[in-house]
Amino acid sequence: MAEPTKDGSLGSPDETDYDDHLIVSQIVSGQKDLFRLLVRQHEKAVFGMGLSFFRNSDDASDFTQEVFLKTYRSLSRFEGRSRFSTWLYKIAYNTALNEVNRRKEYFSLAEEDADKLINNDESPERLALRNAAGEAVRSAIKELPERFRICVDLFFFYDRSYQEIEVITGIPVNTIKSHVFRAKIILREKLQDLERSAV
Repeated sequence: MAEPTKDGSLGSPDETDYDDHLIVSQIVSGQKDLFRLLVRQHEKAVFGMGLSFFRNSDDASDFTQEVFLKTYRSLSRFEGRSRFSTWLYKIAYNTALNEVNRRKEYFSLAEEDADKLINNDESPERLALRNAAGEAVRSAIKELPERFRICVDLFFFYDRSYQEIEVITGIPVNTIKSHVFRAKIILREKLQDLERSAV
């Protein structure tokens, strides 16, 4: 297994990561109008995180705009050692946390229609698995301290590795693993129920 870099990257980037890195380099080189491509690629996920923290679409929209403004201003500091999305989610998480500490609590994406926020092109089988994951996460987060719920969301709904979640949130990997492990146990039980009902 590939060792993570200090900013959380693991192994070779996929095609989306390569495209993101290429677009960032072109923007930094002066093609600033290409930033809209990064927004188009990632705005649903950032908006979904905003909904989790703020619980209404107006605040989530304002949050999304603020995150992309901060991202645009910081692009020259992106070194390409992590996935661009991991770096973006770290900006989003810190932006949300600063605001939510002043006024509201975090709500898991499991409480939302997460497949619509993250990916509209999934197969029925994938949607069934995501629904099962949502049920598992809903059960698991009832036992979690509020500040750790984002770890479970990032793992199940944003496909982040433990190391990437640590980079985004600053929470130690072992702590993240323990909370995700709890959710996985419940998920395994849900999937077994699905298999039995399908026979």
